Amino acid sequence: MDRVEDVFTRLRRFPDVEAPNLYAVDAADRLLLDTAEQALAAAGSGEVAVIGDAYGALTLGAATRHDLTGLRVHQDLLTGEAALAGNAKTLGLTDRYTAYGLDAELLTGARVVLLRLPRMLPGLAEIAEAIARYAAEDVVVFAGGRDKYLTPAMNGVLGEFFGTVRAGRGRQKSRVLVVGEPRPAGPSRFPVREHIIEIDGDVVAHGAAFSGARLDIGTRFLLEHLDRMKPDAREAIDLGCGTGILAVALAKTRPHIRVVGTDQSAAAVASARATAAANGVADRVTVVRDDAMSSAADNSADLVLCNPPFHVGAAVHTGSAIKMFAETGRVLRPGGELWTVYNSHLNYRGVVERMVGRTDVIGRNQKFTVTRSVRGLRDVQR
Repeated sequence: MDRVEDVFTRLRRFPDVEAPNLYAVDAADRLLLDTAEQALAAAGSGEVAVIGDAYGALTLGAATRHDLTGLRVHQDLLTGEAALAGNAKTLGLTDRYTAYGLDAELLTGARVVLLRLPRMLPGLAEIAEAIARYAAEDVVVFAGGRDKYLTPAMNGVLGEFFGTVRAGRGRQKSRVLVVGEPRPAGPSRFPVREHIIEIDGDVVAHGAAFSGARLDIGTRFLLEHLDRMKPDAREAIDLGCGTGILAVALAKTRPHIRVVGTDQSAAAVASARATAAANGVADRVTVVRDDAMSSAADNSADLVLCNPPFHVGAAVHTGSAIKMFAETGRVLRPGGELWTVYNSHLNYRGVVERMVGRTDVIGRNQKFTVTRSVRGLRDVQR
């Protein structure tokens, strides 16, 4: 147990946002490992899958406590993958696990699954469906999270795919559901596809993609200003593209433009690629899994569109948005524009102006503000 605590004290969130109120391990991680103690002790190499591990606490904790090898891991967020890789390297545990997509390679033959419950029910449904479809018949799933994010609806979702769903005792405002007896898998319900009037096209969405196959209200407000966005732009970036609605809308209305959609979510990237294909613009819309445009070259874009998050995981924190703005200031060419929509109470205008350039409020409604920032030559040189 002391060895595991030593592992926990050395875990970092990097390259995700790090701050005094943000942690790389929490009480739900500890409760999950404790609840699954006997099952993990009895599991053999290659029989344990870990899904949704934030920064490596579950994977590296299980590897250390039970000397496990052959752990198979799926993390939707790229920052989580990078943090786990960095922590594993620091601890000398890089040979204990392999990263996979949410697919048969991850789950075939798995007898124990450690799952951090996602907050979005469609994301949970896609995970549960995959486990029921591919894992061993005697698989036991230990699904845990913080009490304030758990809902009775999660039990119902899991009950669609498994015969038993049992809630364990809570501890330190956390709880674990023990799930087993997978039901026979029928046709997959993911990804889903819906027609969106505002883009005169279809949106395709995997379960963990933000807002699913719907048009969220912030993006809808930003779309109202699409025709005013830098008309001579040839290369644009949809930063944090989600299902790709902004990227596709821009490509459909401007035949001359090429758009790169970036998102750190594997589900979002798969969704955006499918959305681009469904709307016949896959030849001009490229989607990459990236952390806030970190792979984009300096001064390489004429236009950036962004509907930034104001949460880092479960915590309300603006660090991710600020990171996006800083990268935009690097990537935009002189005269390039950043169009942003954000919750008005966050008042990002001053931050964006400092990191990108002159910023004007273009639109405001009861909830959201749309701004346009223009990168000047002086801003590039500083």
